[in-house]
Amino acid sequence: MRFLLVLLLAFAVPAQAQTVRVKLNTSEGAIVLALDAKRAPKTVANFLAYVDDGRLDGTNFYRSARRKGNEKFGFIQGGIGQDARRMLPPLALEQTNQTGIQHLDGTVSMAHGVNPDSANANFSIMVGANPSLDARGPNRGYAAFGRVVSGMEVVRRILALPTGGGRDAMKGQMILKPVRILSAQRLDGVAKPTGRVKPWLIGVQN
Repeated sequence: MRFLLVLLLAFAVPAQAQTVRVKLNTSEGAIVLALDAKRAPKTVANFLAYVDDGRLDGTNFYRSARRKGNEKFGFIQGGIGQDARRMLPPLALEQTNQTGIQHLDGTVSMAHGVNPDSANANFSIMVGANPSLDARGPNRGYAAFGRVVSGMEVVRRILALPTGGGRDAMKGQMILKPVRILSAQRLDGVAKPTGRVKPWLIGVQN
């Protein structure tokens, strides 16, 4: 019996980590995210692909959406913007009513366009709860997939930065001096780069 138990353990497949931490080193300071790979596995895998490939390195936090009536709350948004050179295939939405992850203070969420299944590597961090971003009825909402575990003071500083420009839903919300995401690094597990080409690095001098 003991031999059988040892044999089973030897051939057991390691369970996937339920939480994976990612550190964002920004020009305003460090932010550490804990990604919920158990409840939002596809969204976390997509985000980690961008991290492991270095596709978020050198991008920006470019948007501060402050709540009308109380500007201490809202969310900040960052990522690759419209840089098609960094984009991977679009991601199908994992809705909050399926994952159970709500848009609370410190929640990390994927941004998307008109098509809810069009997310890439633009993401938001909540300051205060934003329940309007959760799935409800015909509104599919946005994919929450983790939370900030260190650096919320950095997030709040970014939220308070001067804004302007933009159009439509982003009118007046573009950060006038975007905050640089110097690097994004996985703190847990082994990096799994996609192996895809990195055209944004062509001609870049180290």
